[in-house]
Amino acid sequence: MYAVETPPAPVQESPRPPVTRRRKRGTGKALPWLLAGPALALLAALLAYPMGRMIVLSFQDYGLKQLWSGATAPFAGLENYLDVLTDSAFWAVVRRTILFTAVSVLLTVLIGLGVALLMRRVGKTVRLMMIVAMMFVWALPALVQAQVFKMMTDSDVGVLNYLIDKLPGVDFQNHSWFFTPTQGWIVITSCVVWAGVPFLAITLNAGLTQVPKELLEAATVDGANAWQSFRAIIVPILKPLLVIVTTLSVIWNFGLFTQNWVMRDGKPEPEFQTLATYSYVQAFAQNKYGLGSAISVITVLLLLGAMAIYIRQMFKIGEVD
Repeated sequence: MYAVETPPAPVQESPRPPVTRRRKRGTGKALPWLLAGPALALLAALLAYPMGRMIVLSFQDYGLKQLWSGATAPFAGLENYLDVLTDSAFWAVVRRTILFTAVSVLLTVLIGLGVALLMRRVGKTVRLMMIVAMMFVWALPALVQAQVFKMMTDSDVGVLNYLIDKLPGVDFQNHSWFFTPTQGWIVITSCVVWAGVPFLAITLNAGLTQVPKELLEAATVDGANAWQSFRAIIVPILKPLLVIVTTLSVIWNFGLFTQNWVMRDGKPEPEFQTLATYSYVQAFAQNKYGLGSAISVITVLLLLGAMAIYIRQMFKIGEVD
């Protein structure tokens, strides 16, 4: 009789210890902070002294006498903050700054998104020409941009008045765009939007390259039109990037200084004051350095909300990746 050989038992591999969800989640939350840590430390080192000095000045009665003599300024406590917060002119400047920021950011985001969508429709050569042209606009310093718009809207030699005056039935000869605050802010806002569109358009164009074409084709096959595809597919994918560029635009436009300062020849009227120019005038034109520092501190506090949204969104993107 033949002996029946029993097959050897299969070797079972020892199971790997499962990785707990808590460990993954903890690593994901710590990684963005580790990556952003060096940059945050460098920014803190560069901004620590000026921010600290500004905060100290906001609690002092620091004027021209202390500036020239170097004497220690008397402690004013919360007097500067009380003077600012109870001043109706300050709250008028705050409302004007917020309104300008909201309008300019909305226009910049909408136009930038429209240009980015247009860039995906044109050929490569035209897209490259658009990028080069927008890079030239983006590279111009804010001072040069303001000077260009100031010359274009000049009441005597402005090309804008010349072109509008050629329209039948319109008399725009020697028209002053800054005669009324509304027209003046139209010029200032146009300059800011014109300078901000290139960054948003190029950034959002890069984001649009990450939208899968298969999703858009499937939506078209299912009968979705262009607006439905944009709302249901493109916007959700671009949402993190839209939040980032919108928050950055809020931070930049909220600190408006160069455009209205240059267009009003360094002496902006009260109707064209923003928080940045108002703080500068109080500190250096009226020699109330403590009061100007208090206005700057309040401005920084108002901007902290937008900065918190930006940093939080950046960390959320890091966690998803």
